[in-house]
Amino acid sequence: MQDPRRQKELRKLIEKLGLPATSPVNWSLLDLALTHPSISSEKNYQQLEFVGDAVVRLAAAEILLETYPDEPVGEFAAIRSILVSDRILAELADYYGIERYLLLGTNATGNPIGRQSWLADAFEAVLGALYLSTQTMELVRPWLDDILKLKAEEIRCDPARQNYKDALQEWSQSKYKTLPQYQVQENQVSQSSQDRFIAEVWLNNSCLGKGEGRTKKLAQQAAAKEAFLAVIKQN
Repeated sequence: MQDPRRQKELRKLIEKLGLPATSPVNWSLLDLALTHPSISSEKNYQQLEFVGDAVVRLAAAEILLETYPDEPVGEFAAIRSILVSDRILAELADYYGIERYLLLGTNATGNPIGRQSWLADAFEAVLGALYLSTQTMELVRPWLDDILKLKAEEIRCDPARQNYKDALQEWSQSKYKTLPQYQVQENQVSQSSQDRFIAEVWLNNSCLGKGEGRTKKLAQQAAAKEAFLAVIKQN
């Protein structure tokens, strides 16, 4: 990689991850990991994402085994499936500010609905680049462990396992033999894509919760979360 400005940017990212400046990072791979297919159909993060998918699954498995050695395998699998979901990986990408370093074409930046997917993909690609830099987890686990442990504990203690729509549906079917209904509309007040939609969830003519989100699905999930946590607290 020849561009000194780009290398300076990538060094800042490495510092954000808490890795030493002298870390044996393959800068060309890291640059590729942060290149969206909208920039180049050939030289982009897709192959590194493929490797990173395996890396994050392995890291999550090792962390769960080390942190909860007495849990059954089924519990490991359930927690890991959420840990490596696009939603969680996109949250981690946001936490580390990955988007700032990601090279995106205008057709991608103009589509906020796909943002979660390409953020998660880029995060996996970064993991792939760091793993391939040393062929070990040397540049991955020192910074990834703590945040995955935190997320794993949140998931483990969450009765809805982060899927509040399904949890609320199960509760309403069990208690009332009926399903909650969602009403979604565009947010006419806010100009932010983060809360583009507003959702309400209704049951038996009562509004149980409200939520906002970048997509209709996320807004419904936010409304379901508010409703589910409220009914669980009451019962």
